[in-house]
Amino acid sequence: MSMENWIRTMAGSFVLISTGLGYFHHKYWLFFTAFVGLNLLQSAFTKFCLMENILEKLGIAKRTDT
Repeated sequence: MSMENWIRTMAGSFVLISTGLGYFHHKYWLFFTAFVGLNLLQSAFTKFCLMENILEKLGIAKRTDT
C-alpha cells in the first residue's frame, strides 16, 4: 500500500472510532474527530502531515510504482 493509502486508512479509522466512542462513551471524544479533520484540512494547504512523518519513520514507502 502507498503512503497516501495508509494515511487515508488511518484518518478514516480514527474518525469512525472516535465518532463511535463519542456516541457510546463520552461526547468529548468528538474533539478527537475534529482534530483529525482539522489536521487533514491544514495538511491540504501546508503540505505537512504528522502521520506521514510517523509512517515514514516506520518504513512505509512514500510511493509505490505499479
